[in-house]
Amino acid sequence: MSTKSKIPTEGGSPLAQNPFGGLDGAGLPSAVAGRPPEAATSAQPPPVRNRGRVDITRQTAGRGGKTVTVASGFVGIGEAEKEQLAKKIQKACGAGGTVKDGCIEIQGDKRDQVARILSEAGFRPVFAGGGFGGAKT
Repeated sequence: MSTKSKIPTEGGSPLAQNPFGGLDGAGLPSAVAGRPPEAATSAQPPPVRNRGRVDITRQTAGRGGKTVTVASGFVGIGEAEKEQLAKKIQKACGAGGTVKDGCIEIQGDKRDQVARILSEAGFRPVFAGGGFGGAKT
């Protein structure tokens, strides 16, 4: 048996000082009238608007046999917003990528994930090019 003394955990005395006690008389509103406090702090996302068609293709030509998913045809979107969108897509797909010549390039065949993220961002993704329907018999 150990001879160490145990620290009591029964509760003890209440805290002598409340750091938030001075805020009661500061004239701050407790909540927005008619809504619970959690509803007052949560912001509704803006409605998704149609930002135009974006073509999604899979390319292998000129890339040493490596497959790349390319999103192109962005209208009215700047280079900085494309960079942010590319970073979001890369993180969601777990793959590398870049913005080159106004197109977002993601390593690997990630067409479905890219389409999902672009539609969440308000774009209308369209699978462009051939070879999407499987082998014909």
